[in-house]
Amino acid sequence: MDKQTLSFQAEVKQILHLVTHSLYSNKEIFLRELISNASDACDKLRFEAIDKPDLYEGQSSLEVRVSFDKDAKTITIADNGIGLSADEAVANLGTIAKSGTREFMSALEGDQKKDAQLIGQFGVGFYSGFIVADRIVVESRRAGLPAEEGVRWTSEGAGDFEVETISRAERGTSVILHLRAGEEEFLSGWKLKSIVSKYSDHISLPILMQKEEWDAEKSEQVIKDEWAPVNKASALWARPKSEITKEQYEEFYKQISYDTEAPLAYTHNRVEGRSEYTQLLYIPAKAPFDLWNRDKRGGVKLYVKRVFIMDDAEALMPVYLRFVKGVIDSSDLPLNVSRELLQESRDVKAIREGSTKRVLSMLEGLAESEDQADKDKYAAFWKDFGVVLKEGIGEDHANRERLTKLFRFSSTHDESGAQTVTLSDYVKRMKEGQDAVFYVTADTLATAKHSPQLEIFRKKGIEVLLLTDRVDEWLLSHLYEFDGHPLQSVAKGSVDLGTLEDEAEKKQAEEVATAFQPTLERLKVSLKDRAKDVRVTTRLVDSPACLVVDEGDMSGHLARLLKQAGQGAPASQPILEVNAEHALVKKLQTSEHFDDLAGILFDQAMLAEGGQLEDPAGYVKRVNALLLA
Repeated sequence: MDKQTLSFQAEVKQILHLVTHSLYSNKEIFLRELISNASDACDKLRFEAIDKPDLYEGQSSLEVRVSFDKDAKTITIADNGIGLSADEAVANLGTIAKSGTREFMSALEGDQKKDAQLIGQFGVGFYSGFIVADRIVVESRRAGLPAEEGVRWTSEGAGDFEVETISRAERGTSVILHLRAGEEEFLSGWKLKSIVSKYSDHISLPILMQKEEWDAEKSEQVIKDEWAPVNKASALWARPKSEITKEQYEEFYKQISYDTEAPLAYTHNRVEGRSEYTQLLYIPAKAPFDLWNRDKRGGVKLYVKRVFIMDDAEALMPVYLRFVKGVIDSSDLPLNVSRELLQESRDVKAIREGSTKRVLSMLEGLAESEDQADKDKYAAFWKDFGVVLKEGIGEDHANRERLTKLFRFSSTHDESGAQTVTLSDYVKRMKEGQDAVFYVTADTLATAKHSPQLEIFRKKGIEVLLLTDRVDEWLLSHLYEFDGHPLQSVAKGSVDLGTLEDEAEKKQAEEVATAFQPTLERLKVSLKDRAKDVRVTTRLVDSPACLVVDEGDMSGHLARLLKQAGQGAPASQPILEVNAEHALVKKLQTSEHFDDLAGILFDQAMLAEGGQLEDPAGYVKRVNALLLA
């Protein structure tokens, strides 16, 4: 192939512009990214060579070499991994077929403009070379292709790049960075070794650099022809825990997760028995930007006997723990394991169960700790990941009880609205004679706190859980009771406070209902198209009316959530409960505008529970008419 000049994909141009103009706060990450890419290339060769041993071309020892040339002002990162064909060079280095590209650019253009750590998170790590280089040359040959089918890719990081065929005897890839003026600090063996040690010490391949020695006559370091490893070249998880420092654990986490912060917690274990595997699992301190991205694969990295198999092995971790990062290295799985095989393997099921229990134990350790620092860590975890953890109640029946104890809720006990209340806390504070755990669901905390259905419970001093996460309605379809106490909505069915309601109150309520019966009948006729029933309430103190549903019916909150998600909800009408002692309701009995007032009562009750009016303009018209009457 003759030399060709091709244009970058439009998104690549934007990324190159951002890389060269924004990512300057931590320039040294370019080496981390390029070494990581070289390591991936070696992992891919090792994986493909399982079925095609000839790809090794007689050289099965894989390595990464880092060198520099002060005179030419170049740094070279070379590997003997899978390599690139000419077509792959154009496809992989000229375009980005990845959904995270736009998110990468928007993240850089936002508050984290100078956060260089972002670059690897979106699969565009190669372009980090342009942070320090004004020209990059990539020379490569794919394993298995003849020497004459090598390729040279050249770009100055502007609008286009050149590709040409070259003859290259060595398999693999060399990335040659021609440094910009002012970046000479990286033309130092000591500097490059310190960066490798900081970011890539745990790469399981040897990273080699040429040895240097002091030349007294020239008064400078002189490079020798002998190459030596500059990293430990052993998988961190395979080393004994006693040999690994907290800092090394944290740096390894940052390397595999592209996170800038240390993890919240981690666990490192070797499991022996029916299945043998090593797990090194981390809980992040903050939720990743793509936690709710449906296209994003969750899961941990899978190795088999230290051979990298795949990223994001979803079968090794339940979906509700998709935020967990880490490595699982199995001794039992075959090297040619596929995602399909993972779904069916008994060994994988054992690994999944063991890893799930280990993560839950980590969380329990923080949540139940006597140390305030650990409690604060769990509070921070719950704030970012609590909604995701709640998904586990329907997915993981084996750990339902453990999960339930980890859940945190807002309640009327704490006016701040913070989600700090456990179900165990609630049960301990239950009134004598109280049997159920009461809750209310709503779209927002303010709606829940000011819900009219809470009035009788506040008057009696009975605590009510305030459930405002979108997942809560689904959670309640799987969580029926806790510690023998049923969970009961304050907005469903009739209120039965049992022994908490004295006989005098019951008798008074019955007398009021009897006296109000004629008005009730008129209300039922007036609202027959909107309300399933109208009855005198026992749950209101200050409000004139509220909406409730029958015990088996879908709540108004859940119906709204389904509608927002584009799903149909079963047609049902709410029950209107009126407070016969309220001045507005008493006025209703003698009003000339009975139907208008009845409609206003219903609409106000709908608004108070966070619902939307079918005819807002009609409501405004009725209110205005009554104000002028």
